Order: sequence, then C-alpha cells, then structure tokens
Amino acid sequence: MKLLKLAAATAVTIAFTSTAVAGPALDKIKAKGFLQCGVSQGLAGFSAPDEAGNWTGLDVDFCRATAAAIFGDATKVKYTPLSAKERFTALASGEIDMLSRNSTWTNTRDASLGINFTAVTYYDGQGFMVSKDLGVTSALELNGASVCTNLGTTTEVNLANYFRQHGMTYEPVVFEKADEVVAAYDSGRCDIYTTDLSGIAAQRTKLSNPDGHVVLPETISKEPLGPSVVAGDDQLFDIVRWVVFATVEAEEMGINSKNAKDMAMNSDSISVKNFLGAGSTGKNMGIPDDWALQVVSQVGNYGEIWSKHVAPLGLARGLNNLYNNGGIMYAPPVK
Repeated sequence: MKLLKLAAATAVTIAFTSTAVAGPALDKIKAKGFLQCGVSQGLAGFSAPDEAGNWTGLDVDFCRATAAAIFGDATKVKYTPLSAKERFTALASGEIDMLSRNSTWTNTRDASLGINFTAVTYYDGQGFMVSKDLGVTSALELNGASVCTNLGTTTEVNLANYFRQHGMTYEPVVFEKADEVVAAYDSGRCDIYTTDLSGIAAQRTKLSNPDGHVVLPETISKEPLGPSVVAGDDQLFDIVRWVVFATVEAEEMGINSKNAKDMAMNSDSISVKNFLGAGSTGKNMGIPDDWALQVVSQVGNYGEIWSKHVAPLGLARGLNNLYNNGGIMYAPPVK
C-alpha cells in the first residue's frame, strides 16, 4: 500500500513539473518566424483588409494574439484569404498554421476533416435579409423565394432543413465567394440573402442601399464560430485555445491593453500577477511565461476586441457578453 501511495505521489510530481516539448507545428512556426493564418476573403468586423492592405477584425485579432503569445510580437503574422470551400483543406494540408475565419464548429468538421476547433470566439446564428420592397416580415412568408448563399457551408444545410421543416420550397442561388453572393443579392438575382447574422451585418454595409433591406426576426440555427488547427498537435491546439481564454479572463479581471503592463508590476492580486507572467503557465505550452501579458497589452481583452471591430456593425453583444453580464462567454482560469 505504501509503495502504491509513493508511486502516485511521484506521478503527480512529474505531471506538475514537466514542461511541454515543442511540437511539429510550433517548431515550424518558430523556424520561419511568423504565423500563417487563414482568414476570410473580406468580412467587415471579422477579417478584411483596410485601404492600406492591413488585415483587421475580430478573427484577425486572434491571429495577432496567437503571434503575440508565441513571439511576443503581434505583427509576426501573414494572412491567407480563403473561400468557404478552400478553408479546411488549406488547414489540413499545412498551407496555413491556423484558421481564424467565420467557421462553425460542428461534430463532422471537428472529427472527420483532420482539424480541431479550439474555442468559441463568437456565438452566432443564421438569419435572413430581404429587401423592404418585398414586404416580408417573417421567414415563414418565404415560400417559393430564391435564396442567395455560399457554397460549401453549414448555411446551405440549415436553409434546406428550415424550408423542409416548414413545408416550403425555395430556389437556391449559390456562389463560392462571399462577394459574389452579396453582388447577386444586391443586383436582384435572388429574393433573400442568408448567412450568419454577423455576416449579414457585415455584408449589408456593401449593398448599394443598406437601409433598403431588413433582417427578419427568425434565427434558425446555432453557429459557434472559432479558430481551428490541424489535428494531432496538442501543443499548438493548447496555445490557440488558451489565447482565446486569456482574452476573456482578462476582461473579467479588469485587465486591458492600457493597464496590463502596470498591473503586471504593481497589482496587489497574486492571481493577476500570475496571469500576467509571474506564474509558469507559458512553460506548460512551450512559450514565454508572459504570453498573456503580450496578448492583452498588444491586442486587448475580449471586450476591447469586440468594441473595436464588431460593435461598429450595430450588433448587440448578447450571448457574447461575459457569463456574469448576461452572456455565456466563460473561460477556465489561467493558472
């Protein structure tokens, strides 16, 4: 019995004192000196190039945050714009290191495509947008309508299920590129535009007359969106997952891009100091212990990221509020 207890105690000690060994993905990223991140082909508020060609948005900021955690430098990222059809193949093949592009976490994708979703960065749902001239106030009035949407997305499946469930028919008008879908809808080639509500808000800004369209009240699906990495490399998976969690934890702790460095030095809270680098959480993942400090000081907490990129679209934070403020954003403790 004493031998068994000694063995168990030894095992616990080993588990708590061991440090991560660099995995193939992290080795490759460090060797080339930058993170290759897959993003959308242009979705305002999430991933889109500005007039100078610089990529910005919520999804982009999680690429930048991951680079900050690994290199201590949020600028060490290169971006690969990908269509919905291309995105998962690019990740599984190694063309990109991580995918941070409005992509729904589903069982089929997570378990059969050679990729792993890491965390949810945006809780969304699918909706419908129509021209005000159509005079429609509910999705249940859309029988026989033509519907524009993206090829190779969960949106197609949700659309078919919704119309079948309610005994309605529709004519699908599908395109691979998001801009093609928006252009087709704007030119009148279809009656309805459907995608995630965040996407509708973003793409609505591209219409010739944004105020001439209305979003119908129905939300027909759950769309948890978040970054993914190639399956089989737990170390990069852990880094990306905990980067997301760190932005949420920082907001809850009152740590932001403006006060993070000061709090790392002067906070009276042991939890805050450990979060910002005094603890050894970086060693567990093969990155510097001040990784969370770099993430928050260079990119911001989740609330800052939201306010900068998503709030201007007019979207209510809703489910994406912290759990203690009416939402469901909740991070395991970074300690």
